[in-house]
Amino acid sequence: MQEKSAQAITSSVEPPDQTPSLWELVGAFVSLTKPRILPLVIFSGTPALVMAAGGWPEPRFAFLVLLGIAIAAAAANTLNCYIERDLDAKMVRTSSRPLPSARLAPTSALVFGLSLSLVAVIVLYQVGGPLAAGLGVASILFYVFVYTIWLKPRSTWNAVVGGAAGAAAPLIADAAVSGTVGAPGWLLFAIIFFWQPPHVWAIALFRKADYQAAGIPMLPNKIGDQPTRWQMLWYTVGLVPITFAPIALGFLGMVYAIPAVFLNLWFVWQSVRVLREQDDASARRMFQVSLVYLFALFSFMLLDLALV
Repeated sequence: MQEKSAQAITSSVEPPDQTPSLWELVGAFVSLTKPRILPLVIFSGTPALVMAAGGWPEPRFAFLVLLGIAIAAAAANTLNCYIERDLDAKMVRTSSRPLPSARLAPTSALVFGLSLSLVAVIVLYQVGGPLAAGLGVASILFYVFVYTIWLKPRSTWNAVVGGAAGAAAPLIADAAVSGTVGAPGWLLFAIIFFWQPPHVWAIALFRKADYQAAGIPMLPNKIGDQPTRWQMLWYTVGLVPITFAPIALGFLGMVYAIPAVFLNLWFVWQSVRVLREQDDASARRMFQVSLVYLFALFSFMLLDLALV
Protein backbone atom coordinates (compact mmCIF):
# COMPACT_ATOMS: atom_id res chain seq x y z
CA MET A 1 0.00 0.00 0.00
CA GLN A 2 2.81 2.44 0.85
CA GLU A 3 4.48 1.78 -2.52
CA LYS A 4 1.22 2.53 -4.33
CA SER A 5 0.82 5.79 -2.37
CA ALA A 6 4.37 6.80 -3.22
CA GLN A 7 3.72 6.12 -6.90
CA ALA A 8 0.56 8.24 -6.77
CA ILE A 9 2.47 11.14 -5.25
CA THR A 10 5.32 10.83 -7.75
CA SER A 11 2.87 10.84 -10.64
CA SER A 12 1.63 14.28 -9.56
CA VAL A 13 4.40 15.96 -11.53
CA GLU A 14 3.56 14.08 -14.74
CA PRO A 15 1.10 15.32 -17.39
CA PRO A 16 -2.36 13.72 -17.27
CA ASP A 17 -2.80 10.55 -19.34
CA GLN A 18 -6.30 11.40 -20.53
CA THR A 19 -7.26 14.51 -22.45
CA PRO A 20 -9.67 16.54 -20.29
CA SER A 21 -12.72 18.30 -21.68
CA LEU A 22 -12.61 22.04 -22.29
CA TRP A 23 -14.64 22.79 -19.17
CA GLU A 24 -12.44 20.52 -17.05
CA LEU A 25 -9.37 22.28 -18.40
CA VAL A 26 -10.82 25.73 -17.72
CA GLY A 27 -11.87 24.64 -14.24
CA ALA A 28 -8.39 23.35 -13.49
CA PHE A 29 -6.73 26.61 -14.53
CA VAL A 30 -9.26 28.64 -12.52
CA SER A 31 -8.60 26.40 -9.51
CA LEU A 32 -4.90 27.31 -9.67
CA THR A 33 -5.79 30.94 -8.95
CA LYS A 34 -7.50 29.96 -5.64
CA PRO A 35 -10.73 31.74 -6.61
CA ARG A 36 -12.22 31.62 -3.11
CA ILE A 37 -9.49 34.03 -1.96
CA LEU A 38 -9.89 36.56 -4.79
CA PRO A 39 -13.16 38.17 -3.57
CA LEU A 40 -11.42 39.03 -0.32
CA VAL A 41 -8.61 40.69 -2.30
CA ILE A 42 -11.13 42.80 -4.20
CA PHE A 43 -13.04 43.59 -1.01
CA SER A 44 -9.89 44.82 0.72
CA GLY A 45 -8.87 47.04 -2.19
CA THR A 46 -12.21 48.76 -2.75
CA PRO A 47 -12.41 50.83 0.48
CA ALA A 48 -8.83 52.03 -0.10
CA LEU A 49 -9.84 53.28 -3.55
CA VAL A 50 -12.74 55.29 -2.12
CA MET A 51 -10.83 56.66 0.89
CA ALA A 52 -7.83 57.69 -1.23
CA ALA A 53 -10.06 59.38 -3.81
CA GLY A 54 -12.10 61.20 -1.17
CA GLY A 55 -15.25 59.77 -2.75
CA TRP A 56 -16.33 57.07 -5.17
CA PRO A 57 -13.99 57.02 -8.17
CA GLU A 58 -15.13 56.72 -11.77
CA PRO A 59 -16.57 53.18 -12.18
CA ARG A 60 -14.43 52.16 -15.16
CA PHE A 61 -11.25 53.25 -13.39
CA ALA A 62 -12.22 51.43 -10.19
CA PHE A 63 -13.16 48.26 -12.08
CA LEU A 64 -9.88 48.12 -14.00
CA VAL A 65 -7.76 48.80 -10.91
CA LEU A 66 -9.52 46.06 -8.96
CA LEU A 67 -9.26 43.76 -11.98
CA GLY A 68 -5.50 44.33 -12.13
CA ILE A 69 -5.20 43.65 -8.40
CA ALA A 70 -7.23 40.44 -8.72
CA ILE A 71 -5.15 39.23 -11.67
CA ALA A 72 -1.93 39.93 -9.74
CA ALA A 73 -3.25 37.88 -6.81
CA ALA A 74 -4.33 35.11 -9.19
CA ALA A 75 -0.84 35.08 -10.72
CA ALA A 76 0.84 34.81 -7.32
CA ASN A 77 -1.51 31.99 -6.29
CA THR A 78 -0.88 30.10 -9.54
CA LEU A 79 2.89 30.34 -9.19
CA ASN A 80 2.54 29.24 -5.57
CA CYS A 81 0.66 26.13 -6.74
CA TYR A 82 3.40 25.43 -9.29
CA ILE A 83 6.21 25.68 -6.75
CA GLU A 84 4.42 23.73 -4.01
CA ARG A 85 2.99 20.95 -6.19
CA ASP A 86 5.08 18.24 -4.50
CA LEU A 87 4.24 19.52 -1.01
CA ASP A 88 0.57 19.76 -1.93
CA ALA A 89 0.59 16.08 -2.89
CA LYS A 90 1.56 15.18 0.69
CA MET A 91 -1.30 17.07 2.34
CA VAL A 92 -4.91 15.93 2.46
CA ARG A 93 -6.17 19.51 2.21
CA THR A 94 -4.30 20.22 -1.04
CA SER A 95 -3.83 16.83 -2.70
CA SER A 96 -6.82 17.35 -4.99
CA ARG A 97 -5.42 20.55 -6.53
CA PRO A 98 -4.83 20.42 -10.32
CA LEU A 99 -1.10 19.68 -10.21
CA PRO A 100 -0.96 16.99 -7.47
CA SER A 101 -4.00 15.30 -9.00
CA ALA A 102 -2.37 15.40 -12.46
CA ARG A 103 -5.21 17.35 -14.07
CA LEU A 104 -2.65 19.81 -15.45
CA ALA A 105 1.01 19.59 -16.39
CA PRO A 106 3.37 21.75 -14.28
CA THR A 107 4.65 23.58 -17.37
CA SER A 108 1.13 24.69 -18.25
CA ALA A 109 0.66 26.11 -14.75
CA LEU A 110 3.97 27.97 -14.93
CA VAL A 111 3.15 29.55 -18.30
CA PHE A 112 -0.32 30.47 -17.03
CA GLY A 113 1.08 32.09 -13.89
CA LEU A 114 3.69 34.10 -15.79
CA SER A 115 1.08 35.20 -18.34
CA LEU A 116 -1.25 36.39 -15.59
CA SER A 117 1.64 38.33 -14.03
CA LEU A 118 2.31 40.11 -17.31
CA VAL A 119 -1.37 40.96 -17.82
CA ALA A 120 -1.66 42.28 -14.26
CA VAL A 121 1.34 44.57 -14.67
CA ILE A 122 0.07 45.91 -18.01
CA VAL A 123 -3.42 46.62 -16.62
CA LEU A 124 -2.14 48.28 -13.43
CA TYR A 125 0.41 50.38 -15.35
CA GLN A 126 -2.10 51.57 -17.94
CA VAL A 127 -4.77 52.44 -15.38
CA GLY A 128 -2.93 53.23 -12.15
CA GLY A 129 0.55 54.26 -13.23
CA PRO A 130 4.08 53.03 -12.47
CA LEU A 131 3.82 52.84 -8.67
CA ALA A 132 0.65 50.72 -8.76
CA ALA A 133 2.25 48.42 -11.34
CA GLY A 134 5.47 48.27 -9.33
CA LEU A 135 3.59 47.32 -6.17
CA GLY A 136 1.75 44.66 -8.17
CA VAL A 137 5.07 43.18 -9.30
CA ALA A 138 6.47 43.44 -5.76
CA SER A 139 3.46 41.61 -4.29
CA ILE A 140 3.90 38.73 -6.75
CA LEU A 141 7.66 38.50 -6.23
CA PHE A 142 7.30 38.71 -2.45
CA TYR A 143 4.68 35.96 -2.36
CA VAL A 144 6.66 33.68 -4.67
CA PHE A 145 10.25 34.18 -3.57
CA VAL A 146 10.16 35.54 -0.01
CA TYR A 147 7.12 33.63 1.27
CA THR A 148 6.75 30.45 -0.83
CA ILE A 149 10.37 29.60 -1.66
CA TRP A 150 12.35 31.05 1.25
CA LEU A 151 10.22 31.56 4.37
CA LYS A 152 7.42 28.99 4.34
CA PRO A 153 9.67 25.87 4.29
CA ARG A 154 12.06 27.30 6.89
CA SER A 155 10.37 29.40 9.56
CA THR A 156 7.24 29.57 11.70
CA TRP A 157 7.22 33.29 10.89
CA ASN A 158 5.77 32.39 7.49
CA ALA A 159 2.23 33.23 8.62
CA VAL A 160 3.29 36.65 9.91
CA VAL A 161 5.66 37.85 7.20
CA GLY A 162 3.61 36.19 4.48
CA GLY A 163 0.69 38.37 5.52
CA ALA A 164 2.40 41.30 3.79
CA ALA A 165 1.77 39.72 0.39
CA GLY A 166 -1.88 39.06 1.19
CA ALA A 167 -2.34 42.64 2.36
CA ALA A 168 -0.97 44.34 -0.76
CA ALA A 169 -4.32 45.17 -2.41
CA PRO A 170 -5.01 48.39 -0.41
CA LEU A 171 -1.48 49.65 -1.14
CA ILE A 172 -1.93 49.09 -4.87
CA ALA A 173 -5.38 50.69 -4.85
CA ASP A 174 -4.14 53.77 -2.97
CA ALA A 175 -1.18 54.14 -5.33
CA ALA A 176 -3.45 53.87 -8.37
CA VAL A 177 -5.59 56.76 -7.13
CA SER A 178 -3.01 59.16 -5.74
CA GLY A 179 0.33 58.09 -7.20
CA THR A 180 1.62 57.43 -3.69
CA VAL A 181 0.65 55.30 -0.71
CA GLY A 182 -1.01 57.27 2.07
CA ALA A 183 -2.93 56.58 5.25
CA PRO A 184 -5.87 54.71 3.63
CA GLY A 185 -3.60 52.13 2.03
CA TRP A 186 -1.43 51.62 5.09
CA LEU A 187 -4.39 51.38 7.50
CA LEU A 188 -6.14 48.66 5.52
CA PHE A 189 -2.82 46.93 4.92
CA ALA A 190 -2.29 46.83 8.70
CA ILE A 191 -5.76 45.38 9.32
CA ILE A 192 -5.15 42.47 6.95
CA PHE A 193 -1.56 42.02 8.16
CA PHE A 194 -2.64 41.58 11.80
CA TRP A 195 -5.68 39.49 10.85
CA GLN A 196 -3.64 36.97 8.86
CA PRO A 197 -1.69 35.16 11.66
CA PRO A 198 -4.68 34.05 13.78
CA HIS A 199 -6.48 33.07 10.58
CA VAL A 200 -3.57 30.90 9.38
CA TRP A 201 -2.70 29.49 12.80
CA ALA A 202 -6.31 28.33 13.21
CA ILE A 203 -5.79 26.17 10.10
CA ALA A 204 -2.42 25.05 11.44
CA LEU A 205 -4.07 23.79 14.63
CA PHE A 206 -6.69 21.54 13.06
CA ARG A 207 -4.44 20.58 10.12
CA LYS A 208 -1.32 20.00 12.18
CA ALA A 209 -0.76 16.46 10.86
CA ASP A 210 -0.99 17.73 7.28
CA TYR A 211 1.71 20.34 7.79
CA GLN A 212 3.85 17.85 9.70
CA ALA A 213 3.64 15.39 6.79
CA ALA A 214 4.69 18.08 4.32
CA GLY A 215 7.54 19.27 6.56
CA ILE A 216 6.21 22.84 6.77
CA PRO A 217 7.22 24.47 10.09
CA MET A 218 3.97 25.86 11.47
CA LEU A 219 3.70 27.30 14.96
CA PRO A 220 1.78 24.42 16.64
CA ASN A 221 4.38 21.91 15.45
CA LYS A 222 7.23 23.99 16.84
CA ILE A 223 6.05 25.62 20.08
CA GLY A 224 2.93 23.56 20.84
CA ASP A 225 -0.81 24.06 20.54
CA GLN A 226 -1.50 26.15 23.65
CA PRO A 227 1.31 28.68 23.10
CA THR A 228 -0.01 29.03 19.54
CA ARG A 229 -3.49 29.74 20.90
CA TRP A 230 -2.06 32.49 23.11
CA GLN A 231 -0.31 34.02 20.09
CA MET A 232 -3.62 33.99 18.23
CA LEU A 233 -5.28 35.84 21.09
CA TRP A 234 -2.58 38.53 21.26
CA TYR A 235 -2.80 39.20 17.53
CA THR A 236 -6.60 39.29 17.68
CA VAL A 237 -6.58 41.78 20.56
CA GLY A 238 -3.86 43.83 18.84
CA LEU A 239 -6.00 44.03 15.73
CA VAL A 240 -8.86 45.82 17.52
CA PRO A 241 -7.36 49.33 17.82
CA ILE A 242 -6.12 49.15 14.23
CA THR A 243 -9.67 48.56 12.96
CA PHE A 244 -10.76 51.78 14.71
CA ALA A 245 -7.89 53.90 13.36
CA PRO A 246 -9.81 54.85 10.15
CA ILE A 247 -12.51 56.35 12.39
CA ALA A 248 -10.01 58.34 14.43
CA LEU A 249 -8.48 59.73 11.23
CA GLY A 250 -11.86 60.73 9.82
CA PHE A 251 -12.12 58.27 6.94
CA LEU A 252 -15.10 56.37 8.39
CA GLY A 253 -18.00 57.16 10.70
CA MET A 254 -20.59 55.55 12.93
CA VAL A 255 -22.10 53.33 10.23
CA TYR A 256 -18.83 51.42 10.36
CA ALA A 257 -17.93 52.06 14.01
CA ILE A 258 -20.94 50.43 15.66
CA PRO A 259 -20.75 47.12 13.74
CA ALA A 260 -16.95 47.13 14.17
CA VAL A 261 -17.40 47.09 17.97
CA PHE A 262 -19.53 43.96 17.83
CA LEU A 263 -17.41 42.28 15.16
CA ASN A 264 -14.27 42.79 17.22
CA LEU A 265 -15.93 41.50 20.38
CA TRP A 266 -17.06 38.43 18.45
CA PHE A 267 -13.62 37.80 16.96
CA VAL A 268 -11.79 38.18 20.27
CA TRP A 269 -14.35 35.93 22.00
CA GLN A 270 -13.78 33.22 19.40
CA SER A 271 -10.05 33.43 20.05
CA VAL A 272 -10.71 33.09 23.79
CA ARG A 273 -12.85 30.02 23.08
CA VAL A 274 -10.00 28.45 21.12
CA LEU A 275 -7.74 29.03 24.12
CA ARG A 276 -10.26 27.56 26.58
CA GLU A 277 -11.71 24.64 24.61
CA GLN A 278 -8.39 23.43 23.18
CA ASP A 279 -9.80 21.23 20.40
CA ASP A 280 -9.90 21.07 16.62
CA ALA A 281 -13.57 22.08 16.51
CA SER A 282 -12.86 25.45 18.12
CA ALA A 283 -9.88 26.06 15.81
CA ARG A 284 -11.98 25.20 12.75
CA ARG A 285 -14.70 27.55 13.98
CA MET A 286 -12.10 30.30 14.50
CA PHE A 287 -10.94 29.87 10.90
CA GLN A 288 -14.49 30.21 9.59
CA VAL A 289 -15.27 33.15 11.87
CA SER A 290 -12.10 34.94 10.76
CA LEU A 291 -13.31 34.92 7.15
CA VAL A 292 -16.79 36.18 8.04
CA TYR A 293 -15.26 38.81 10.33
CA LEU A 294 -13.01 40.32 7.66
CA PHE A 295 -15.65 40.24 4.93
CA ALA A 296 -18.14 41.90 7.30
CA LEU A 297 -15.62 44.52 8.43
CA PHE A 298 -14.88 45.61 4.87
CA SER A 299 -18.57 45.42 3.93
CA PHE A 300 -19.45 47.93 6.64
CA MET A 301 -16.57 50.12 5.50
CA LEU A 302 -18.10 50.20 2.02
CA LEU A 303 -21.58 50.84 3.44
CA ASP A 304 -20.25 53.73 5.49
CA LEU A 305 -18.47 55.20 2.47
CA ALA A 306 -21.58 54.74 0.30
CA LEU A 307 -23.76 56.68 2.75
CA VAL A 308 -21.42 59.64 3.10
